[in-house]
Amino acid sequence: MNTQTTLPISEARKKIFQIANEVEKRLNYYTLTEKGRPKAVIMSAEEFECWQETLEVEKEFPDLEKDIREVRREIETGEYKKYPTLEEVLAEEGFILSDKGRVKYNVRSNNKTKSKKSSKKNKR
Repeated sequence: MNTQTTLPISEARKKIFQIANEVEKRLNYYTLTEKGRPKAVIMSAEEFECWQETLEVEKEFPDLEKDIREVRREIETGEYKKYPTLEEVLAEEGFILSDKGRVKYNVRSNNKTKSKKSSKKNKR
């Protein structure tokens, strides 16, 4: 525990606004103690969300480092070229893809022509 950011809860209560401003800075947090033992930690909401996301990833991919090593090996050997495409995965999951050949896009230039109304006003 860092003694500069460890406070008894009773002292933290008096400095709550100062603490809130301090924890907004990246990687700053306070450990609150009760009877000398850690009881709670105060950190910024942004930092807390980052921790939550990290824990979710670790839960979803418990062997992430092993998976990364495996993909790197597959890239080096060219085995990744056998991976299914996004379109193939979506089709397998039952998603219907639109026909790309039928889609037409209308692109206008930024140069707009003056309408008849605006040109009449300018002539007067």
